[in-house]
Amino acid sequence: MIMEQITQKTLIKSLIETHPEAIEILMAYGLHCVNCHFSEFDTIEDGAMMHGLSDEDIEFIIKDVNKVLK
Repeated sequence: MIMEQITQKTLIKSLIETHPEAIEILMAYGLHCVNCHFSEFDTIEDGAMMHGLSDEDIEFIIKDVNKVLK
């Protein structure tokens, strides 16, 4: 399954299962959610906010992930 555009509402687990190359980007931003059981239910936005990241940080994460996946 190939995802089209990754958004802040994309589930973390869906992203990493479909595009494991995104793990490095998430980890670089401090989202170590890739091994967390909450990744099944949390979106990128949820995970980022739980780790104290700003809306601007979330925008950068989404931009970087989509750039790598193209």
